[in-house]
Amino acid sequence: MDAYLLDWVNLLLRWAHVIVAIAWIGSSFYFVFLDNSLTPPTDADLQAKGVDGELWAVHGGGFYHPQKYLVAPKQIPEHLHWFYWESYSTWLTGFALFTVIYLYQAGTFLIDKSVHAWTPGAAIAAALAFLVVFWFVYDAICRLFGQRQGGDRIVGIGVSLFVVFASWLACQLFAGRAAFLLVGAMMATAMSANVFFWIIPGQRKVMAQMKAGEPVDPLHGQRAKQRSVHNTYFTLPVLVAMLSNHYGFLYGAPHNWVVLVLVMLAGALIRHSFVARHRALVQGQRVPWEYAAFGTFALVGVAAWLAPVSPSGSSAQATPVKFADVQAVVTQRCQMCHNEQLASKNLKLTSPALISQHAQQIYQQAVVLKTMPLNNATQITDAERALIGRWYAQGAPTN
Repeated sequence: MDAYLLDWVNLLLRWAHVIVAIAWIGSSFYFVFLDNSLTPPTDADLQAKGVDGELWAVHGGGFYHPQKYLVAPKQIPEHLHWFYWESYSTWLTGFALFTVIYLYQAGTFLIDKSVHAWTPGAAIAAALAFLVVFWFVYDAICRLFGQRQGGDRIVGIGVSLFVVFASWLACQLFAGRAAFLLVGAMMATAMSANVFFWIIPGQRKVMAQMKAGEPVDPLHGQRAKQRSVHNTYFTLPVLVAMLSNHYGFLYGAPHNWVVLVLVMLAGALIRHSFVARHRALVQGQRVPWEYAAFGTFALVGVAAWLAPVSPSGSSAQATPVKFADVQAVVTQRCQMCHNEQLASKNLKLTSPALISQHAQQIYQQAVVLKTMPLNNATQITDAERALIGRWYAQGAPTN
Protein backbone atom coordinates (compact mmCIF):
# COMPACT_ATOMS: atom_id res chain seq x y z
CA MET A 1 0.00 0.00 0.00
CA ASP A 2 1.29 3.47 -0.87
CA ALA A 3 2.82 5.12 2.22
CA TYR A 4 0.77 8.29 1.78
CA LEU A 5 -2.48 6.33 1.46
CA LEU A 6 -1.49 4.25 4.47
CA ASP A 7 -1.04 7.42 6.50
CA TRP A 8 -4.56 8.53 5.59
CA VAL A 9 -6.03 5.15 6.53
CA ASN A 10 -4.11 5.34 9.80
CA LEU A 11 -5.40 8.84 10.53
CA LEU A 12 -9.05 8.10 9.75
CA LEU A 13 -9.10 4.82 11.68
CA ARG A 14 -7.35 6.41 14.67
CA TRP A 15 -9.79 9.32 14.60
CA ALA A 16 -12.82 7.01 14.47
CA HIS A 17 -11.34 4.77 17.17
CA VAL A 18 -10.84 7.68 19.56
CA ILE A 19 -14.37 9.01 18.93
CA VAL A 20 -16.17 5.74 19.61
CA ALA A 21 -13.84 4.91 22.53
CA ILE A 22 -14.80 8.22 24.16
CA ALA A 23 -18.46 7.28 23.77
CA TRP A 24 -17.94 3.81 25.26
CA ILE A 25 -15.71 4.86 28.14
CA GLY A 26 -17.94 7.84 28.90
CA SER A 27 -21.06 5.69 29.13
CA SER A 28 -19.18 3.06 31.16
CA PHE A 29 -17.93 5.64 33.65
CA TYR A 30 -21.38 7.19 33.88
CA PHE A 31 -23.18 3.94 34.65
CA VAL A 32 -20.60 2.89 37.23
CA PHE A 33 -21.05 6.28 38.87
CA LEU A 34 -24.83 5.88 38.64
CA ASP A 35 -24.85 2.39 40.19
CA ASN A 36 -22.74 3.59 43.10
CA SER A 37 -24.69 6.83 43.63
CA LEU A 38 -28.27 5.54 43.70
CA THR A 39 -30.28 5.85 46.89
CA PRO A 40 -33.40 3.83 47.82
CA PRO A 41 -36.55 5.74 46.82
CA THR A 42 -38.76 7.20 49.51
CA ASP A 43 -41.72 7.76 47.24
CA ALA A 44 -44.35 5.01 47.68
CA ASP A 45 -45.27 5.05 43.97
CA LEU A 46 -41.64 4.38 42.95
CA GLN A 47 -41.39 1.58 45.50
CA ALA A 48 -44.60 0.05 44.17
CA LYS A 49 -43.20 0.13 40.62
CA GLY A 50 -40.14 -1.83 41.76
CA VAL A 51 -37.63 1.01 41.68
CA ASP A 52 -34.57 -0.05 43.68
CA GLY A 53 -32.56 3.18 43.46
CA GLU A 54 -32.82 6.72 42.15
CA LEU A 55 -30.66 9.78 41.58
CA TRP A 56 -31.48 13.41 41.01
CA ALA A 57 -28.99 15.30 38.86
CA VAL A 58 -28.72 18.60 37.04
CA HIS A 59 -27.00 19.08 33.69
CA GLY A 60 -27.34 21.38 30.71
CA GLY A 61 -29.96 23.56 32.35
CA GLY A 62 -32.32 20.70 33.19
CA PHE A 63 -33.04 18.21 35.97
CA TYR A 64 -32.69 14.47 35.43
CA HIS A 65 -34.15 11.65 37.49
CA PRO A 66 -32.65 8.27 36.53
CA GLN A 67 -34.13 5.23 38.26
CA LYS A 68 -32.92 1.65 38.50
CA TYR A 69 -35.34 -1.25 38.83
CA LEU A 70 -34.56 -4.29 40.91
CA VAL A 71 -33.97 -6.95 38.20
CA ALA A 72 -36.45 -5.40 35.69
CA PRO A 73 -39.57 -3.22 35.43
CA LYS A 74 -42.94 -4.91 35.40
CA GLN A 75 -43.49 -4.01 31.76
CA ILE A 76 -41.00 -3.65 28.92
CA PRO A 77 -40.74 0.02 27.81
CA GLU A 78 -41.65 0.77 24.21
CA HIS A 79 -38.42 2.72 23.63
CA LEU A 80 -35.38 1.04 25.14
CA HIS A 81 -31.79 2.06 24.36
CA TRP A 82 -29.18 -0.69 24.25
CA PHE A 83 -25.58 0.22 25.01
CA TYR A 84 -23.45 -2.07 22.86
CA TRP A 85 -22.50 -0.41 19.60
CA GLU A 86 -20.16 1.90 21.49
CA SER A 87 -18.23 -1.21 22.57
CA TYR A 88 -18.37 -3.04 19.25
CA SER A 89 -17.35 0.04 17.26
CA THR A 90 -14.40 0.64 19.56
CA TRP A 91 -13.13 -2.92 19.11
CA LEU A 92 -13.72 -2.99 15.35
CA THR A 93 -11.92 0.30 14.70
CA GLY A 94 -9.15 -0.65 17.13
CA PHE A 95 -8.58 -4.03 15.50
CA ALA A 96 -8.60 -2.43 12.06
CA LEU A 97 -5.99 0.09 13.21
CA PHE A 98 -3.93 -2.72 14.78
CA THR A 99 -4.12 -4.62 11.49
CA VAL A 100 -3.05 -1.66 9.35
CA ILE A 101 -0.10 -0.69 11.54
CA TYR A 102 1.13 -3.84 13.27
CA LEU A 103 -0.12 -6.84 11.33
CA TYR A 104 0.20 -5.42 7.80
CA GLN A 105 3.68 -4.12 8.65
CA ALA A 106 4.70 -6.86 11.05
CA GLY A 107 8.34 -6.86 9.98
CA THR A 108 8.63 -3.18 10.87
CA PHE A 109 6.35 -2.68 13.88
CA LEU A 110 5.72 -6.09 15.44
CA ILE A 111 9.19 -7.63 15.32
CA ASP A 112 12.38 -6.53 17.01
CA LYS A 113 15.02 -9.12 16.11
CA SER A 114 17.13 -8.11 19.11
CA VAL A 115 14.20 -9.22 21.29
CA HIS A 116 13.02 -12.28 19.35
CA ALA A 117 13.93 -13.15 15.78
CA TRP A 118 11.05 -14.82 13.97
CA THR A 119 9.05 -14.55 10.79
CA PRO A 120 6.24 -12.02 10.28
CA GLY A 121 3.74 -14.86 9.89
CA ALA A 122 4.67 -16.39 13.23
CA ALA A 123 4.60 -13.00 14.95
CA ILE A 124 1.14 -12.23 13.53
CA ALA A 125 -0.21 -15.61 14.65
CA ALA A 126 1.20 -15.10 18.15
CA ALA A 127 -0.25 -11.58 18.37
CA LEU A 128 -3.72 -12.82 17.43
CA ALA A 129 -3.33 -15.68 19.91
CA PHE A 130 -2.75 -13.14 22.68
CA LEU A 131 -6.15 -11.62 22.01
CA VAL A 132 -7.97 -14.96 21.95
CA VAL A 133 -6.15 -16.80 24.75
CA PHE A 134 -6.45 -13.93 27.21
CA TRP A 135 -10.22 -13.84 26.72
CA PHE A 136 -10.60 -17.60 27.29
CA VAL A 137 -8.40 -17.61 30.39
CA TYR A 138 -10.04 -14.49 31.84
CA ASP A 139 -13.54 -15.84 31.12
CA ALA A 140 -12.66 -19.22 32.66
CA ILE A 141 -11.43 -17.53 35.85
CA CYS A 142 -14.66 -15.54 36.09
CA ARG A 143 -16.91 -18.56 35.52
CA LEU A 144 -14.98 -20.84 37.88
CA PHE A 145 -14.63 -18.45 40.81
CA GLY A 146 -16.96 -15.51 40.18
CA GLN A 147 -20.04 -16.95 41.92
CA ARG A 148 -18.23 -18.34 44.96
CA GLN A 149 -18.07 -16.67 48.34
CA GLY A 150 -15.23 -14.15 48.12
CA GLY A 151 -15.16 -14.82 44.41
CA ASP A 152 -14.59 -11.22 43.36
CA ARG A 153 -11.30 -11.12 45.28
CA ILE A 154 -10.19 -14.46 43.83
CA VAL A 155 -11.07 -13.34 40.31
CA GLY A 156 -9.26 -10.05 40.80
CA ILE A 157 -6.08 -11.76 41.99
CA GLY A 158 -6.22 -14.43 39.30
CA VAL A 159 -6.79 -11.99 36.44
CA SER A 160 -4.12 -9.61 37.75
CA LEU A 161 -1.53 -12.39 37.88
CA PHE A 162 -2.39 -13.48 34.35
CA VAL A 163 -2.06 -9.88 33.10
CA VAL A 164 1.40 -9.71 34.71
CA PHE A 165 2.39 -12.98 33.01
CA ALA A 166 1.03 -11.82 29.65
CA SER A 167 2.90 -8.51 29.98
CA TRP A 168 6.16 -10.33 30.67
CA LEU A 169 5.63 -12.77 27.79
CA ALA A 170 4.69 -10.04 25.29
CA CYS A 171 7.86 -8.11 26.10
CA GLN A 172 9.94 -11.29 25.52
CA LEU A 173 8.44 -11.86 22.08
CA PHE A 174 7.59 -8.54 20.46
CA ALA A 175 9.10 -5.12 19.93
CA GLY A 176 8.50 -3.07 23.08
CA ARG A 177 6.12 -0.68 21.37
CA ALA A 178 4.05 -3.54 19.98
CA ALA A 179 4.18 -5.50 23.26
CA PHE A 180 2.70 -2.65 25.27
CA LEU A 181 -0.06 -2.03 22.78
CA LEU A 182 -0.78 -5.76 22.45
CA VAL A 183 -1.33 -6.09 26.20
CA GLY A 184 -3.78 -3.19 26.02
CA ALA A 185 -5.47 -4.76 23.00
CA MET A 186 -5.96 -8.13 24.69
CA MET A 187 -7.59 -6.47 27.70
CA ALA A 188 -9.74 -4.30 25.43
CA THR A 189 -10.79 -7.44 23.53
CA ALA A 190 -11.92 -9.00 26.81
CA MET A 191 -13.90 -5.85 27.58
CA SER A 192 -15.80 -6.02 24.29
CA ALA A 193 -16.20 -9.78 24.63
CA ASN A 194 -17.80 -9.20 28.03
CA VAL A 195 -20.40 -7.04 26.33
CA PHE A 196 -20.87 -9.43 23.40
CA PHE A 197 -20.96 -12.77 25.25
CA TRP A 198 -22.36 -11.90 28.67
CA ILE A 199 -23.83 -8.45 29.20
CA ILE A 200 -26.05 -8.10 26.13
CA PRO A 201 -27.09 -11.81 25.95
CA GLY A 202 -28.00 -11.67 29.64
CA GLN A 203 -30.19 -8.64 29.03
CA ARG A 204 -31.84 -10.34 26.06
CA LYS A 205 -32.63 -13.39 28.20
CA VAL A 206 -34.25 -11.12 30.79
CA MET A 207 -36.35 -9.56 28.02
CA ALA A 208 -37.36 -12.98 26.72
CA GLN A 209 -38.39 -14.13 30.21
CA MET A 210 -40.48 -10.99 30.69
CA LYS A 211 -42.22 -11.41 27.34
CA ALA A 212 -42.97 -15.04 28.14
CA GLY A 213 -44.41 -14.10 31.53
CA GLU A 214 -41.74 -16.13 33.32
CA PRO A 215 -39.95 -15.12 36.55
CA VAL A 216 -36.85 -13.11 35.76
CA ASP A 217 -33.64 -14.86 36.81
CA PRO A 218 -31.50 -12.31 38.72
CA LEU A 219 -28.33 -14.24 37.84
CA HIS A 220 -28.19 -12.56 34.42
CA GLY A 221 -28.12 -9.13 35.98
CA GLN A 222 -25.52 -10.19 38.53
CA ARG A 223 -23.22 -11.54 35.82
CA ALA A 224 -23.66 -8.43 33.69
CA LYS A 225 -22.86 -6.21 36.67
CA GLN A 226 -19.76 -8.26 37.46
CA ARG A 227 -18.38 -7.96 33.92
CA SER A 228 -19.27 -4.26 33.76
CA VAL A 229 -17.26 -3.65 36.93
CA HIS A 230 -14.31 -5.56 35.45
CA ASN A 231 -14.53 -3.38 32.35
CA THR A 232 -14.31 -0.18 34.34
CA TYR A 233 -11.16 -1.41 36.12
CA PHE A 234 -9.60 -2.40 32.79
CA THR A 235 -10.23 1.02 31.28
CA LEU A 236 -7.32 3.11 32.60
CA PRO A 237 -4.73 0.31 32.20
CA VAL A 238 -5.91 -0.20 28.61
CA LEU A 239 -5.72 3.51 27.85
CA VAL A 240 -2.18 3.92 29.14
CA ALA A 241 -1.05 0.81 27.26
CA MET A 242 -2.54 2.25 24.07
CA LEU A 243 -0.97 5.67 24.60
CA SER A 244 2.45 4.20 25.43
CA ASN A 245 3.41 3.81 21.77
CA HIS A 246 4.11 7.56 21.73
CA TYR A 247 6.65 7.29 24.57
CA GLY A 248 9.75 5.31 23.80
CA PHE A 249 11.19 5.87 27.28
CA LEU A 250 8.43 3.55 28.57
CA TYR A 251 8.56 0.60 26.19
CA GLY A 252 12.29 0.97 25.53
CA ALA A 253 13.25 0.84 29.19
CA PRO A 254 15.16 -2.08 30.72
CA HIS A 255 12.68 -4.54 32.24
CA ASN A 256 9.95 -2.79 30.26
CA TRP A 257 7.34 -5.35 31.29
CA VAL A 258 7.74 -4.19 34.91
CA VAL A 259 7.21 -0.60 33.74
CA LEU A 260 4.02 -1.63 31.95
CA VAL A 261 2.67 -3.56 34.95
CA LEU A 262 3.38 -0.71 37.38
CA VAL A 263 1.81 1.96 35.18
CA MET A 264 -1.29 -0.18 34.57
CA LEU A 265 -1.51 -0.94 38.30
CA ALA A 266 -1.41 2.80 39.00
CA GLY A 267 -4.31 3.31 36.60
CA ALA A 268 -6.36 0.55 38.22
CA LEU A 269 -5.74 1.94 41.72
CA ILE A 270 -6.72 5.45 40.69
CA ARG A 271 -9.87 4.14 39.00
CA HIS A 272 -10.76 2.13 42.13
CA SER A 273 -10.42 5.26 44.21
CA PHE A 274 -13.07 7.02 42.15
CA VAL A 275 -15.38 4.00 42.10
CA ALA A 276 -15.10 3.69 45.89
CA ARG A 277 -15.61 7.45 46.26
CA HIS A 278 -19.07 7.32 44.64
CA ARG A 279 -20.14 4.56 47.00
CA ALA A 280 -18.63 6.23 50.07
CA LEU A 281 -20.37 9.56 49.44
CA VAL A 282 -23.79 7.90 49.20
CA GLN A 283 -23.21 5.83 52.34
CA GLY A 284 -21.76 8.76 54.29
CA GLN A 285 -18.41 7.05 54.72
CA ARG A 286 -14.85 8.29 54.39
CA VAL A 287 -13.60 8.63 50.82
CA PRO A 288 -10.70 6.17 50.39
CA TRP A 289 -8.27 8.49 48.61
CA GLU A 290 -5.32 6.30 49.65
CA TYR A 291 -5.82 4.12 46.56
CA ALA A 292 -5.31 7.13 44.30
CA ALA A 293 -2.31 8.11 46.44
CA PHE A 294 -0.75 4.65 46.01
CA GLY A 295 -1.35 4.88 42.25
CA THR A 296 0.24 8.31 42.12
CA PHE A 297 3.24 7.12 44.14
CA ALA A 298 3.65 4.23 41.69
CA LEU A 299 3.75 6.67 38.76
CA VAL A 300 6.23 8.92 40.57
CA GLY A 301 8.36 5.88 41.35
CA VAL A 302 8.40 4.77 37.71
CA ALA A 303 9.26 8.32 36.59
CA ALA A 304 12.17 8.44 39.04
CA TRP A 305 13.36 4.98 37.98
CA LEU A 306 13.38 5.88 34.27
CA ALA A 307 14.84 9.38 34.70
CA PRO A 308 17.88 9.84 32.44
CA VAL A 309 21.22 10.18 34.16
CA SER A 310 22.77 13.57 33.58
CA PRO A 311 26.43 13.66 32.54
CA SER A 312 28.68 14.10 35.56
CA GLY A 313 29.94 17.61 35.95
CA SER A 314 29.52 20.51 33.57
CA SER A 315 32.50 19.67 31.35
CA ALA A 316 30.49 17.22 29.26
CA GLN A 317 27.97 19.94 28.45
CA ALA A 318 30.63 22.59 27.92
CA THR A 319 32.80 20.57 25.56
CA PRO A 320 31.79 21.50 22.01
CA VAL A 321 30.34 18.62 20.02
CA LYS A 322 31.83 18.08 16.60
CA PHE A 323 29.19 18.09 13.89
CA ALA A 324 31.10 15.37 12.08
CA ASP A 325 30.43 13.06 15.03
CA VAL A 326 26.71 13.88 14.97
CA GLN A 327 26.54 13.41 11.20
CA ALA A 328 28.23 10.03 11.55
CA VAL A 329 25.53 8.92 14.02
CA VAL A 330 22.71 10.21 11.81
CA THR A 331 24.22 8.54 8.75
CA GLN A 332 24.57 5.18 10.50
CA ARG A 333 21.40 5.19 12.57
CA CYS A 334 18.86 7.37 10.75
CA GLN A 335 19.55 7.45 7.01
CA MET A 336 18.31 3.90 6.51
CA CYS A 337 14.77 5.37 6.53
CA HIS A 338 15.47 9.04 5.85
CA ASN A 339 17.36 9.01 2.56
CA GLU A 340 16.77 10.21 -0.98
CA GLN A 341 14.95 7.05 -2.01
CA LEU A 342 12.78 6.40 1.05
CA ALA A 343 12.42 9.70 2.93
CA SER A 344 10.10 8.22 5.57
CA LYS A 345 7.57 10.82 6.81
CA ASN A 346 8.91 13.13 4.04
CA LEU A 347 12.07 13.62 6.08
CA LYS A 348 15.53 13.48 4.49
CA LEU A 349 18.72 13.60 6.57
CA THR A 350 21.29 13.36 3.79
CA SER A 351 23.18 16.63 4.16
CA PRO A 352 24.45 18.95 6.91
CA ALA A 353 21.82 21.52 5.95
CA LEU A 354 18.96 18.99 6.24
CA ILE A 355 20.28 17.64 9.54
CA SER A 356 20.46 21.18 10.93
CA GLN A 357 17.01 22.04 9.54
CA HIS A 358 15.45 19.05 11.31
CA ALA A 359 17.56 19.25 14.47
CA GLN A 360 14.53 19.76 16.72
CA GLN A 361 12.70 16.73 15.28
CA ILE A 362 15.83 14.60 15.62
CA TYR A 363 16.24 15.71 19.23
CA GLN A 364 12.59 15.14 20.10
CA GLN A 365 12.29 11.69 18.52
CA ALA A 366 15.75 10.23 19.20
CA VAL A 367 16.67 11.84 22.53
CA VAL A 368 13.55 12.92 24.41
CA LEU A 369 10.91 10.37 23.33
CA LYS A 370 13.36 7.69 22.13
CA THR A 371 10.81 6.53 19.57
CA MET A 372 13.36 6.64 16.76
CA PRO A 373 14.92 4.67 15.23
CA LEU A 374 11.75 2.59 15.15
CA ASN A 375 12.15 -0.43 17.42
CA ASN A 376 15.81 0.72 17.53
CA ALA A 377 16.32 -1.20 14.30
CA THR A 378 19.76 0.40 13.77
CA GLN A 379 20.84 -0.15 17.40
CA ILE A 380 21.54 3.46 18.37
CA THR A 381 23.25 3.60 21.76
CA ASP A 382 22.45 5.74 24.78
CA ALA A 383 25.81 7.45 24.34
CA GLU A 384 24.89 8.41 20.78
CA ARG A 385 21.53 9.77 21.91
CA ALA A 386 23.34 11.80 24.57
CA LEU A 387 25.74 13.13 21.91
CA ILE A 388 22.80 14.37 19.82
CA GLY A 389 21.28 15.90 22.96
CA ARG A 390 24.45 17.86 23.76
CA TRP A 391 24.75 18.99 20.15
CA TYR A 392 21.18 20.28 20.17
CA ALA A 393 21.68 22.01 23.54
CA GLN A 394 24.69 23.80 22.03
CA GLY A 395 22.55 25.23 19.25
CA ALA A 396 22.90 22.43 16.68
CA PRO A 397 26.00 23.88 14.94
CA THR A 398 27.15 22.44 11.61
CA ASN A 399 30.82 23.34 11.94
